[in-house]
Amino acid sequence: MIDRLVDAGAPVETCCRLLGVSRQGYYRYRRRPTSATQMRRQWLTGLIREIHTASRGTYGYRRIHAELTIGMAIPCSSRLISVLMTKSGMYGLPGPTRVKRLKGVATADDLVHRKFHRLSPNELWVTDITEHPTREGKVFCAAVLDACSRKIVGWAIDSKQDSTLVVNALDMALRARAPSPGGIVHADHGVQFTSWAFTQKIRSAGLLSSFGNVGDALDCQSVST
Repeated sequence: MIDRLVDAGAPVETCCRLLGVSRQGYYRYRRRPTSATQMRRQWLTGLIREIHTASRGTYGYRRIHAELTIGMAIPCSSRLISVLMTKSGMYGLPGPTRVKRLKGVATADDLVHRKFHRLSPNELWVTDITEHPTREGKVFCAAVLDACSRKIVGWAIDSKQDSTLVVNALDMALRARAPSPGGIVHADHGVQFTSWAFTQKIRSAGLLSSFGNVGDALDCQSVST
């Protein structure tokens, strides 16, 4: 607070007297070396500002957190991003009014309609998550299958079934196949596949999202029959 007032032109003695701080104590604080935590927060604030500026001031803390953790592989909490943005006066545009999803209502169009047969590779990819018990606990495998060759073109394994798991599997498929724009990525309505990170990964590659029937566990599995 005193630093801000001094930078604005207020006398140091006046600021210290009004805030009940000794002048000697204030100068000792100014001479104290910057801690590692403070340096990391300053560094993160710079990255946040770059992302926020690149988004033309539209991204809030959730999207910036996704860019940092998924796009740049920088571990940080969404709460910290929110705090740093608030202190720096950065805010995102308010999103649309949340609409309560009704059970049985699709969250996106079904572009496949159970017609999984394809004549060319990379026209249709189907993805799903399977659970596997091990001696050390459960592990989850996300796989991306090409409907033409029925070959696994991307996969990822982790102890958690979150959006990072499916994004990593899709990223492997994109790097391996480099598909042309217009292909379809078909999945179920799990929160991992409807997440912003996963859908943004699909859109950035020029592909289309497709979701099967809500509550139908056989929809994505029928391609392997």
